[in-house]
Amino acid sequence: MVREQYTTTTEGTHIERPENQSVYKIGIYGWRKRCLYLFVLLLLIILLVNLALTIWILKVMWFSPTGMGHLHVTEDGLHLEGESEFLFPLYAKEIHSRVDSSLLLQSAQNVTVNARNPEGEVTGRLKVGPKMVEVQSQQFQINSKDSKPLFTLDEKAVVVGTDKLRVTGPEGALFEHSVETPLIKPDPIQDLRLESPTRSLSMDAPKGVHIQAVAGKIKALSQMDIVLHSSDGTLVLDAETMCLPRLAQGTRGPASSLRGLYEICACPDGKLYLSVAGVGTTCHENSHICL
Repeated sequence: MVREQYTTTTEGTHIERPENQSVYKIGIYGWRKRCLYLFVLLLLIILLVNLALTIWILKVMWFSPTGMGHLHVTEDGLHLEGESEFLFPLYAKEIHSRVDSSLLLQSAQNVTVNARNPEGEVTGRLKVGPKMVEVQSQQFQINSKDSKPLFTLDEKAVVVGTDKLRVTGPEGALFEHSVETPLIKPDPIQDLRLESPTRSLSMDAPKGVHIQAVAGKIKALSQMDIVLHSSDGTLVLDAETMCLPRLAQGTRGPASSLRGLYEICACPDGKLYLSVAGVGTTCHENSHICL
């Protein structure tokens, strides 16, 4: 650009112009101009590449106004379709499946679900491994669909809330300590067997123990003694026929008593034995069995 100088004159005045006029150039010329154009071109190329990459990422990740891919954002939370893989921990308040499908949690090693308190400490843990399911909590409870507790477990007791506890194992149920229950009965086509292979079997109740076999027989076997004891009451054996086939039998009495009749005698220690019946009692004649 050329800067021109103007001088105000009046009429009749003649002013001579200077012969040498000063010219100033304003702008970027030469190699600076070429570097500036090259830098602008480079920025334009980077802008176009970023725009192309952004469009490609949006297309590959299936971004949409409602979410990304199979993940959709709804009013109730996040809706995920198909199978998904999480490389890091997943934090959620509630996880549920669709109405017409089930929820599947699958892992190559194990599946662990943790519950934490506001301080971040683990208060409950469910770990499903390849060989064992481990639950770490103060109380473990299983409820029915109507919120009725079916199974409750804590450090002090185990409560089964069902109407019937069924054990289908071939060897029955094994209890190392005492069992408290109002009723024990088998299936209609099975026999009920209470057994203690190495120790004694004791049944106690404050108001009595009732044992009933409606369509069968009751059989009690013991290698040592069977004791029927009533602390305040009477022991009643009420049956149409009562047989004691292995009672000790005393020697025969007088010849006049050979009628095939016997009387049951008791020793001071409670032992029973048979004595041939006579006109009077013959127990004293065979009391040597009590020795």
